Amino acid sequence: MDFKRAIKELIENSSSLFAVHYSCQNLSDSNEGYSPRITSIAVLHIEHSIMHSFSIHLIAEENHVEREKLESCYDSLEGEMLGRFYAFVLDNPDARWIHWNMSNINYGFETLSHRYRVLTGKDAPRIPDARRYNLSTLIMAKYGSNCVDDPKMANLMDLNGGKHRDFLRGIDEVKAFQDKEFIKLHKSTMSKTYWFQKIYLRLLENSINTQRSNWKARVNRALESLPAKILGFIAVLFTVGQLIYLGIQNTNNGKGNTSAHQEQAK
Repeated sequence: MDFKRAIKELIENSSSLFAVHYSCQNLSDSNEGYSPRITSIAVLHIEHSIMHSFSIHLIAEENHVEREKLESCYDSLEGEMLGRFYAFVLDNPDARWIHWNMSNINYGFETLSHRYRVLTGKDAPRIPDARRYNLSTLIMAKYGSNCVDDPKMANLMDLNGGKHRDFLRGIDEVKAFQDKEFIKLHKSTMSKTYWFQKIYLRLLENSINTQRSNWKARVNRALESLPAKILGFIAVLFTVGQLIYLGIQNTNNGKGNTSAHQEQAK
């Protein structure tokens, strides 16, 4: 999607804009199943900063599942968690979703719907592709694909205020799940959606700090800066002044020509 068009749509639909992120089991073949288990999902309403949490440990607590029996109940707990997430999706049919590289079956919306189908035998409500906005892609479109080194999210965090105290790297999230540190894991997931909100608002303001920027980004920043706007305003005033001056000159010349013709007529 075109960058300007995407930003226009996001601004026009700010009242129904959510940031979404999820944590999962290891993204490798070391899991007990073929696809990684979803452990928690965080959904943040961008405009009102309201967090909606979906997590295995919260479902387990509601169902009075003892910690030592948790592992044997993973399938039912994950299925119920995903069911609640998709109930939220159905309750918000006009929602727009900003995310970070949730773009394929390895990690993405398709993974969530696949796990839901595996665990419940039902098809998940579909989130239309046109309502998904990859924040990483938008930032790269604005500032250039080489504006920051990999891992891009972590490096952008460091450049724009630092990482939140609850932030965990992907490998650390996997370990937290293995150690059954579910609160720690979910707090990391939520911290990332809060950061999505922060960096999205900076994207709208064109104020994201990067390691490097391409010439197009530098030109855009220069044109949007306060000095550039002041110079532009002065240029407009000068142009208007010139037009008024030329109009007066033409009027006076017209009067002069009229007087000359009248004298000749005498």
